[in-house]
Amino acid sequence: MTVDPNAVTQDFPSSQPGHRRPGAARYLVPALVACAVAVGLGVYGKVHDPTGTAFNLAGFSSTGAVKSWLATAAVFFALVQVVSALMLYGKVRGPAWSAALHRWSGRVAFLLAVPVAVHCLYAMGYQTYEIRVFLHSVLGCFFFGAFSAKMLLLRSERLPSWLLPLVGGLVFTVLTVIWLTSALWFFRTFGVTT
Repeated sequence: MTVDPNAVTQDFPSSQPGHRRPGAARYLVPALVACAVAVGLGVYGKVHDPTGTAFNLAGFSSTGAVKSWLATAAVFFALVQVVSALMLYGKVRGPAWSAALHRWSGRVAFLLAVPVAVHCLYAMGYQTYEIRVFLHSVLGCFFFGAFSAKMLLLRSERLPSWLLPLVGGLVFTVLTVIWLTSALWFFRTFGVTT
């Protein structure tokens, strides 16, 4: 058996310039950015003196209600993102505009989550006084780190087909647990109020 030295396969790239094997940087950079974002948010939340409140919206009884409803809307749009991702991957039949639905539902979910996170960090800080609050603080920081990594990975070429669904599923799962430890807790404790 002879081997053609000019043949380029995915496993054994050519030594010619421009045919390099994709480096570990395409994974390392998003991972490092994720760690930096998560740690940076955690450090800020810990060293910042909490103000008690950062914003309130007319029509809501408290900042807790505002945060809970914004977080609930963010989880709803994140769920739309999961369903539209299943459409994009051919697991569920979907309309031709599934890709646009996926992009826009993700954008809306993120935009709804940002004021909630700002309020949490600025008004409450990084708290550890009980397990629910500690888990919420850790996962809140982790969420924005993982989200940052996902956004960077979207721009990478030739990723393994399992990587984006894995990272996207992780981001959705963490957001759901954040919601369970905050908005659901609020609704169960104070009632479903506005």
